[in-house]
Amino acid sequence: MIEVQELTKRYGDVTAVDAISFTVRPGIVTGFLGPNGAGKSTTMRSILGLDRPTSGAAYVNGRAFRDAPAPLTELGAMLEAKAVDKGRSARNHLLAMAATIGLGRARVDEVLDLVGLTDVASKNAGGFSLGMSQRLGIATALLGDPAVVMLDEPVNGLDPDGILWIRNLLKQLAEEGRTVFVSSHLMSEMELTAEHLIVIGRGRILADVSMAGFIARSSQHRVVAVSPDASRLRDALAGPGVSVTSTEPDRLEIEGVRSPDVGQLAADLGVVLHQLADVAPSLEEAFMELTADSVVYHGSVTTEAVAA
Repeated sequence: MIEVQELTKRYGDVTAVDAISFTVRPGIVTGFLGPNGAGKSTTMRSILGLDRPTSGAAYVNGRAFRDAPAPLTELGAMLEAKAVDKGRSARNHLLAMAATIGLGRARVDEVLDLVGLTDVASKNAGGFSLGMSQRLGIATALLGDPAVVMLDEPVNGLDPDGILWIRNLLKQLAEEGRTVFVSSHLMSEMELTAEHLIVIGRGRILADVSMAGFIARSSQHRVVAVSPDASRLRDALAGPGVSVTSTEPDRLEIEGVRSPDVGQLAADLGVVLHQLADVAPSLEEAFMELTADSVVYHGSVTTEAVAA
């Protein structure tokens, strides 16, 4: 279990994390989301003891991680996949790490096989692609068979097969009763993997809720109606607080009206419906809505660039 209690971290006049508290529980995959600059990396570094909090505390299995007698067996982490000795082979990197906790070649070979690096174990890590480096970083995190696993952007650089593999691995680790804490910007993948979400923006917790609860609280739910007489239904729906858009002549996307009310209106008008369905927003849509005021770094696109 990971417990963060009133954690604050300041760098001079900048408050990176502002009195945040949350608990990451075992048995489920917990996603850690936030825009760039939101405080995710600072929080994860503070949990690991790499950054000293200005105030507050973080605990791993009931104590500060720096006090763990065998840290690699308590928490396995990957914050930066390329943070390895580039002159060492993958196997020698893992052997060196294993020696610090009394593990030998057998465990190293196990994790190399688990992450799919057995065939390249003798190659120098400095020549690895980003995807291979990710796999080595995950192998390092799992080396001590830890009760807690914390990974920052684990799908970066992985191909579709690799993304499916890490998704299943994270779920398996949670099913084994481990605490699994994962940060990612790939919303579509997080939606398929995580059961619980912690969302941070400008250093403060914006949400600490189940995946289903997070999506359900979004206002971007809409109703899709398909009808050969869609234009008449659109005219009847027009009113304050109702938005109706259409990408096809017979298809309406409606916001601000519940599907039973749309169905009743269609019946009253004698409008035939071929389809009537509630459409929940994606995790990305719900996330963008929640964090719209918390984005630190904004880009811009000119009309000329779009036209080009």
